[in-house]
This record gives sequence, structure tokens and C-alpha cells, in this order.
Amino acid sequence: MAKEERRDELAESFNDLLRSVSSMVKSEVEGTNNSLELLEKMNMKVEEEYKGFGDLSSGLRVFVEQLKCKSGGFDDYVQQIDAIENQVTHFEAVISMLDQYVSLVESKMLSLYHHPPPSI
Repeated sequence: MAKEERRDELAESFNDLLRSVSSMVKSEVEGTNNSLELLEKMNMKVEEEYKGFGDLSSGLRVFVEQLKCKSGGFDDYVQQIDAIENQVTHFEAVISMLDQYVSLVESKMLSLYHHPPPSI
């Protein structure tokens, strides 16, 4: 009977080992399953966020197209403003030349006023 008792002990130890290995594998599978469920939930959340971004970008695209249409009407005004700016620059140059000429005439007049020419 000693042999049979040893076999029972060996069988019981082997069964304990198999239960422990089975429990360890089960825990690993459950941990992996939990990680996969968490990853799935995170992916769903990211999907919702990106869907919101897609809707936002579509709205922005429409808004930009509307702005382009509106700004196209301003091109004529911008050209007119550029033409006016060029004219103003030209007028400023003419005014500067006239100012210099008036200053020269004024200085000559003052010089003549202070030193009259000799009479004949």
C-alpha cells in the first residue's frame, strides 16, 4: 500500500500542479482580455473624437469657401485702393518739389527785400 499511497500523493501533487498552471493561464487570459476590452473602449473614444473633428473640419471648409466668395468681391476695391495709394505717392513727390521751389522763391524774396538791387 505504500506504493499506492505514493501514487495517490504523486497524483494529488500533479493535480495541484495542473490546477495551479490552469489558474495561472486563466489569470493571464483574463488579464489580456481586460487589456483588450480597455483598448477597445479607448479606440471607441478616439473614434468619437475624430468624428467630431471631421464634422468640425467640414464646417470650417464650408466657412472658408464662403469667405473666399465674399473676399472675391473686395478685389476691385483693393485694386482701387492700390491705385489711390500710387496717386498719393506721386502727389506727395510733386508737393515736395513745390515746397522746395516755394522755399527757394521765398529765400530769394527775403534776400531782395533785405538787399534791394541798386537803382539805375
